[in-house]
Amino acid sequence: MGLSACHNFHDFRELARRRLPAPIFDYIDGAADDEVTKRQNTASFERCDLVPNVLRGVAEIDMSVTMMGQKLDVPFYCSPTALQRLFHHTGERSVAAAAAKYGTLFGASSLGTVSLEELRQKHDTPQAYQFYFHKDRGLNKAMLERAKSAGIDVLMLTVDAITGGNRERDLRTGFTIPFKLTLGGMAAFAIKPLWGINYVTHEPFKLPQLDEHVDMEAGTMSIGKYFTDMLDPAMDWDDVAKLIELWDGQFCLKGVMSTEDARKSAAIGCNGIILSNHGGRQLDGSRTAFDQLEEVVDAVGDRIDVMMDGGIQRGTHVLKALALGAKAVGVGRLYLYPLAAAGQAGVERALGLLRTEIERDMKLMGCRSVAELSRANLAFR
Repeated sequence: MGLSACHNFHDFRELARRRLPAPIFDYIDGAADDEVTKRQNTASFERCDLVPNVLRGVAEIDMSVTMMGQKLDVPFYCSPTALQRLFHHTGERSVAAAAAKYGTLFGASSLGTVSLEELRQKHDTPQAYQFYFHKDRGLNKAMLERAKSAGIDVLMLTVDAITGGNRERDLRTGFTIPFKLTLGGMAAFAIKPLWGINYVTHEPFKLPQLDEHVDMEAGTMSIGKYFTDMLDPAMDWDDVAKLIELWDGQFCLKGVMSTEDARKSAAIGCNGIILSNHGGRQLDGSRTAFDQLEEVVDAVGDRIDVMMDGGIQRGTHVLKALALGAKAVGVGRLYLYPLAAAGQAGVERALGLLRTEIERDMKLMGCRSVAELSRANLAFR
């Protein structure tokens, strides 16, 4: 199975499964506990039907949207994800380039493997920086100042990961950074030697956003230990308000789910919120972003931009979210599987297929622009 045979999310997932050592594939593919929320993220879209209109004159389609002051050519963006050069040696370089090709926003993670500065210098399309709140307030300030100096357009504070989720697939294989694999995990790497060759023959693995602050060498710190030791579970709304003031630019919270928290976000000056359950990787059994979207948009959509992520695999999923009032949707696994399968060519193909699906689906819906999508186009079962 090659890249040309990949026509949808499931094809890319299968190609990634074939090419990655099982512990790394499971890190992308897995979620918390019984992975119920991960499955429901996609299933939630299936409980909603599209109601198209006809004879609307849809020869030309405008897919552009604006989120938090950023004009995007397509109504989806690349959500920030960690450790991308583990999946393919080009990592964030490939994802950022593909996002730029389609005129959309790229999200860089504080656990990213390419520096903010490099990615910002190479691409002039919108970029966001996702970060976590640390016990060390000086570190928080330094990370914000670095992002501001790099020219980041939007700051995303992740608020649903003050501690790591119970990801049992990783526990079984011993996946962590640095590697501390079980015997089964080591065997899985041994039968996929091409990944290992690429890993050792390209630049050393690093976390440039944290290199000055976290020592990952010689096993002194792991990703799990980073979450348990350095992040601050005492973070509260006053802390966020101070960050908003310090940043003085487009600022959003990623991981908000309740209407109460959405209202608080608007009240303290956030420009946007991203409804998200972290791809089902944190609190299993939690509500899906799509199921919560209508209620949150009704509560705060006239004051701040509401985005969502989680479970998006098709263009029709995107249209359903937009019809409920989302300004744009984020995708993660949708580009990570293609990245693992074929680097930049894979990501470009996946984003291109999604764009094509959205254009086709908008024509079939009788909508010439995203603004013409409305709740009248939806029926819930």
